[in-house]
Amino acid sequence: MLQEKTTKENQVSRRSFLRNGAAVAAGFMIVPRHVLGGKGYTAPSDRLRVAGIGVGGKGQSDLAEIAKGPADVVLLCDVDDRRAAASIKAFPKAKYYKDFREMLDKEHKNIDAVTVSTPDHNHAIQALAAMQLGKHVYVQKPLTHDIYEARVLTEAAKKYKVVTQMGNQGASGDGVRQLMEWYRAGLIGEVTEVNCWTNRPVWPQGIPWSANKGLVPKELDWDLWLGTAPYKEYVDKLVPFNWRGWWDYGTGALGDMGCHIIEPPFRILDLGYPTEVECSVGSVYVDEFKRGYFPESCPPSSSVRLKFPGKNGKPVYMNWIDGGLKPARPEELGPNEPMGDRDGTSGVIFIGTKGKMMCGTYGMYPTLLPTSRTKEVNVKQTIARVPEGHYVQWVNACIAGYGKKELSSPFEIAGPLTETVLMGNLAIRSFDYKDADGKFPGRGIKLLWDGPNMKITNFEPANQFVKREYRSGWKLGK
Repeated sequence: MLQEKTTKENQVSRRSFLRNGAAVAAGFMIVPRHVLGGKGYTAPSDRLRVAGIGVGGKGQSDLAEIAKGPADVVLLCDVDDRRAAASIKAFPKAKYYKDFREMLDKEHKNIDAVTVSTPDHNHAIQALAAMQLGKHVYVQKPLTHDIYEARVLTEAAKKYKVVTQMGNQGASGDGVRQLMEWYRAGLIGEVTEVNCWTNRPVWPQGIPWSANKGLVPKELDWDLWLGTAPYKEYVDKLVPFNWRGWWDYGTGALGDMGCHIIEPPFRILDLGYPTEVECSVGSVYVDEFKRGYFPESCPPSSSVRLKFPGKNGKPVYMNWIDGGLKPARPEELGPNEPMGDRDGTSGVIFIGTKGKMMCGTYGMYPTLLPTSRTKEVNVKQTIARVPEGHYVQWVNACIAGYGKKELSSPFEIAGPLTETVLMGNLAIRSFDYKDADGKFPGRGIKLLWDGPNMKITNFEPANQFVKREYRSGWKLGK
């Protein structure tokens, strides 16, 4: 929420984990500093005790940023010892686990908060397990793999009264705040259309599951890595990054970048649930004449169009393009001027009734069009900036307690945003749905969405993509 100046399943540990979870108090006691020491003394309760689930790669950088605030990383958890090595070195006093359930079962009394930086398909079970123990959570984007999971986490944040933040750090940046100030000042009028694009994917998509089976690295617990996903034999190079291109684990280009790119228009225009979605996808050819059909894999490129009710009865259309394609260059933008990011790889263009504005990934490079207006226009700052940054903002809010400080991407915002992003994937997967007759009835149609009830009302097969079935032994919540 923008902060304004004017308003201000290995059964033993599973069973014990579920049993203990109901008994743990939500939150932790704040002991006044003066009780424990004199001037300059930092009480233990004035520092956040953090456990990291998924501590390699992005998880490593997440913990490094969080440790810049009044926080201590006391527990580390990762299914891959290779990926965890850097964080183990960086936080030598932190105890290390492979199974997050065992960690939470044994250590829940020793932590206040949890970070989740694992592949998309396990975000929800890990985050909810922590929330049900009363732990504050920081979860990487996209918040969840499925629309249903996003709704569950959004509601859980309120139920368990925990401080939440999604890892779309641009939500704390100055760019989105500048754009909102311009929009509220009426500089571009009412926005009727938004174009969003990215050069992703930069990993394999639109291809069959590899027949090149590999040996599971001795450092990797493959069964734990799979988690909620169906069991499959290990494939080389899926870990640590290429999982993003398969639906069992990842959410494609939309899931990877949508929460960074769609966030500014979603927030600024207060979009809420979309009501309609349609799409087309790029083709994959296996030979000169035949289009490949690989429903397990995300497409190499896609185009998605979402309709939102908008304000004053005027709908807002959001167009998403990935795979390196871009929307048409606005007439107001010079032929050699960068569009979106400085290298043009990603961006957003707002089309209003009185003008246009644009930005890059994370809301960076906010620009009025024509670009000369950016320097000419002077709009009073009305929205407070976040000088401490996205991570420390969350740390400080955790220490203050639920409801005491505003955050840039709490689940009340991040949940609906994630649902919108995943709605694009629902359309893409419906497009490639093949019925018993070998036909593709989801192609060339517009899907009508009942947001409050999480249901496509005019094409029942699409609803299988709202909520997936977990592998036996895994469940969401208690």
